[in-house]
Amino acid sequence: MCPAGDTDILIHPRRGKKEKEIPENGLLLVNPSEAAACHRRLKQQESESRFLFNSELTIAGNARFFVAGPAIGAPMAVLCMEKLIALGAKRIILFGWCGAICKDLEIGDILLPTRAKSGEGTSRYYPLDDPAVPAGGLRDHIARMYENSHVKVHPGCVWSTDAVYREDRRMLQALYLKNQVVAVDMEFSALCSVACFRKVEFVAVLVVSDQLWGNTWRPGFSSARFLEQKEKALQILLEHIETFENH
Repeated sequence: MCPAGDTDILIHPRRGKKEKEIPENGLLLVNPSEAAACHRRLKQQESESRFLFNSELTIAGNARFFVAGPAIGAPMAVLCMEKLIALGAKRIILFGWCGAICKDLEIGDILLPTRAKSGEGTSRYYPLDDPAVPAGGLRDHIARMYENSHVKVHPGCVWSTDAVYREDRRMLQALYLKNQVVAVDMEFSALCSVACFRKVEFVAVLVVSDQLWGNTWRPGFSSARFLEQKEKALQILLEHIETFENH
């Protein structure tokens, strides 16, 4: 069934006749290195690989959850999410990185976004009556999960862009001062819009990889804290993902 107002849309995401349903809970990983490692981890145990155009999809043993990715940038991430929803996904957790534009966020900090601001070009194709936000109940559940594992998480608004090499210092400062944006990524706002439009639960876990609030860019991609924190954050998600439907 098409959403209201979608009668003129030509192509709708669907599950093919030979495609099996997937579990309701799953992870969508942005970055190729983490996605590849996560798929390898699942394949070392009982699992099943499925086709996902220009990406990869692995189902954990006994259909407990799925892992999908990589999916860099809003258009690719939305293509993946639309297909995952068509296959049966109801709770999708994005795992990726973000750049901090707030001095309160250090490299390696873990952000659970509470709001989205779109600077990408995909969200506008998913019209909504209200602003797109992540699923509050699921976000609270994941925040408690990290707290119980003695891992600190931060709230905040994330701005998503299509052009990381065109981030302007004054523009980022204005986003922070006027909209309380604390970090930048490329996928979050578009995925929020799709999730709200399709009425599925969506949350993101973003690890701060670099800082954009100073006079110069401060990358932290190879820092020990960033590498340790993203591994820890992902491991905790994998250990608890089966509980997300009970939040």
